[in-house]
Amino acid sequence: MSHLHIQSKLPEVGTTIFTVMSALAAEFKAVNLGQGFPDYPMSAELTALVTEAMNKGYNQYSPMPGWMPLREAIAEKIAFLYNAAVNPETEITITPGGTYAIYTALTTVLRPGDEVIVFEPGYDSYIPNIIVNGAIPVRIDLLFPDYRIDWEKVRAAITPKTRMIMLNSPHNPTGAVLREEDIQQLRNLVQNTNIIIVSDEVYEHIVFDNVKHQSILRYPDLAQRSFVCFSFGKVYHCTGWKLGYCIAPAAFTSEFRKVHQFNCFSCHTPSQVALATFLRNKESYLSLGSFLQQKRDYFLQLMKSTRFTMLDSKGSYFICAQYDRISDESDKEFAIRITKEFGVAVIPVSAFYQDATDNKVVRFCFGKKEETLALAAERLSRI
Repeated sequence: MSHLHIQSKLPEVGTTIFTVMSALAAEFKAVNLGQGFPDYPMSAELTALVTEAMNKGYNQYSPMPGWMPLREAIAEKIAFLYNAAVNPETEITITPGGTYAIYTALTTVLRPGDEVIVFEPGYDSYIPNIIVNGAIPVRIDLLFPDYRIDWEKVRAAITPKTRMIMLNSPHNPTGAVLREEDIQQLRNLVQNTNIIIVSDEVYEHIVFDNVKHQSILRYPDLAQRSFVCFSFGKVYHCTGWKLGYCIAPAAFTSEFRKVHQFNCFSCHTPSQVALATFLRNKESYLSLGSFLQQKRDYFLQLMKSTRFTMLDSKGSYFICAQYDRISDESDKEFAIRITKEFGVAVIPVSAFYQDATDNKVVRFCFGKKEETLALAAERLSRI
């Protein structure tokens, strides 16, 4: 019998650092500030709406693009937030999570040999998604320690093969956000080109210090060349639901749905029915920024008792810190050691670079209960 062999499409990819650190956290009973999920309950009203939808019989397939009342509620929200008109019939697709929306957008567009500009550190799915589609990631480092985009580097990286630019704001893992001047630079850069934008905006409501989220949807010239991806899980503290959506021009959405219909086809119907009602409660998402800013500020106050140097976070529920006053270990070695010896799990930021760039920085998730953050800080103060 011959031994079958599959040539890997992702030969450089192994077990993710999130799996490694979460397993260590469980083994050593550590406080897990590594993986980005809340440890506090989601809205009881929203879970009750899901139960109600199930009891009323909304348990079969929803339409392939998503439950229409939910898409209509999203369109109303986009008009309210960003003064943008989005057609729920032809421009909104409900997806099983934001990461799926990003992957599907890439798969819709990319062909072998296309180049995609992607910034590092960056969410770990981007580059594997590019590679598995036969395209070429063109990596540009964000400027440390503020993690800003160097637009001159972007301009220099553009070639006739550049098909796409990937953006993420608020940014995972650093908490940086795009500014108005970034948007203007982007507009100037892509004008009169065929470059498509994929904008990951899953943390759209988690912005701090009176900063305005610079959604691509605010800018019609950019929106007409963009797939903009969102997550319900990040907004409503239900990451395990894996529900999100993609907004794109009608012609883009038509092609997006061709891929989508042969992959998952449709998403969990009772959750969509519930969200269609709950989404119209504006306060449920408008209050999210202040809710998590309180947690950020509380965590920053607690961390003054440690030797970490905290970096700025203007959005998301992540904040980074330098530990160079503590150790000269690599960030991965340091993260593993403090999980084992001090009982706090973090993520080494080198994991968000393909070449494992190590600035002696780790990432904390502060989207946790206050008692969780206090326990973590007390342990970190011993290092």
